Amino acid sequence: MISLLFALKLAIPAAAAAPLPVVPTDGLPSKAPVSVGMSAERLAAIDRVVARGLKAGGYPGAAVVVGRKGAAVWKKGFGHLDWSSSSETVVPDESIYDLASLTKVVGTTTALMILFDEGKIRLDDPVVKYVPGFTGGLKDSVTLKQLLEHRSGLPAGRDLWRVAHSPEEARQMVIDTPLGCRPGECYEYSDLGADMLGFVVEAASGEPLDQFLQEKVYGPLGMTDTFFRPADSLRDRIAPTEVTPPRGYPLRGEVHDENAYALGGVAGHAGLFSTAADLSVFAQMMLNGGEYNGVRVVADSTVRLFTTRAAGTRALGWDTCDNDGGCGSYLSDRAYGHTGFTGTSIWIDPDREMFVILLTNRVHAARAKRPAKVISDVRADLADAAALAVTDGPDGVLAWPASFRADRAVGWNRPERPLRSRRSRAAAHRRGSRAHTASKAKRSKKSTAKSSAKKSSAKATPKKSSAKKH
Repeated sequence: MISLLFALKLAIPAAAAAPLPVVPTDGLPSKAPVSVGMSAERLAAIDRVVARGLKAGGYPGAAVVVGRKGAAVWKKGFGHLDWSSSSETVVPDESIYDLASLTKVVGTTTALMILFDEGKIRLDDPVVKYVPGFTGGLKDSVTLKQLLEHRSGLPAGRDLWRVAHSPEEARQMVIDTPLGCRPGECYEYSDLGADMLGFVVEAASGEPLDQFLQEKVYGPLGMTDTFFRPADSLRDRIAPTEVTPPRGYPLRGEVHDENAYALGGVAGHAGLFSTAADLSVFAQMMLNGGEYNGVRVVADSTVRLFTTRAAGTRALGWDTCDNDGGCGSYLSDRAYGHTGFTGTSIWIDPDREMFVILLTNRVHAARAKRPAKVISDVRADLADAAALAVTDGPDGVLAWPASFRADRAVGWNRPERPLRSRRSRAAAHRRGSRAHTASKAKRSKKSTAKSSAKKSSAKATPKKSSAKKH
């Protein structure tokens, strides 16, 4: 049944799919920051941070949306879709980006949450119940929950694109992948695990992953610019990604991830495209406990279950904020989100009723020497600036830092060196000064001793006659 569904999915082009009734949206309604308890002056730091990353060559453009209490309070586009000044400028409502691993949560995990609500899956079910080929040895004991927590024992990935000659072959390679460790006893962030979850969605729903999500999530929420395999007619609105990929031609409108492409462009770990405005609707739906604009997507109890830490910093599908991973230093302990390789991130803070979205294409011919470091710092700074802009939080107005990561730009275009505190630098300077003084005194003493020895030697040796012939 699964193979038949997969074959049907590949046989029907995305453009030929029957239109589904949707209520178009341009994202959340906009409000002034002060009306939702935020400081516009503090939020303005976002502009500086994102612009610094752009100027440093980390990405050609970026789309940002910060939302709070049901409204978008900072929605801006920066730069262009590519490095040409003649290319389209970035507009959060219109510019479409390859979401990369945000697909794992905005797509696959959300589909599983819906199936969980419908009673079609249980978290402790073995994967083999839905994908019979996923069997042999310890694989029979792997559960859906372990896949969601990245504790299934599956490795991070494998080069499907180098070997598979068709999406069906790539799919079978995923299913046949041996475990790298005992299920439940190790953590390995795994694209393959997300792909297996995508196969589970198809088996449990009886529909291809992309079609299920369109019918259950994106269509009802009016997310008209969120989809797998975007139509060619949208090409001018899509940010290009890699210029020289293994495929042999520049990528624009095709999924950047090679394994997702090998799987037909629709995969559990990557393949989704969207705008920052569409994602703001999704984020608000999550903040609302699974409902937006009268549309219930998932139960509020299920949202809590899937976004609560379950193993380490991982929730179910989602990651949580641990002052690392792009969420900055100020989001609350209950904040959750995810990042994507192409330069995307979404962080949602239920305690502050706030979310932060960043979309870039940092994989597009980046001019910075270390674009991964640039995007990591900008993500964290963006989350920090948003959290620091909240003026009615339980802790009051938080102290503003002396500088942001983007202001320091450590390791962006020069080798990164360990930063030392002012006190340690002063101590090192004192040690160096003392050492220099001691060395100088030692040299002086040695020089004096040598001089004295020469004088003594001169007195003891009789002078030779200048008249003596040789």
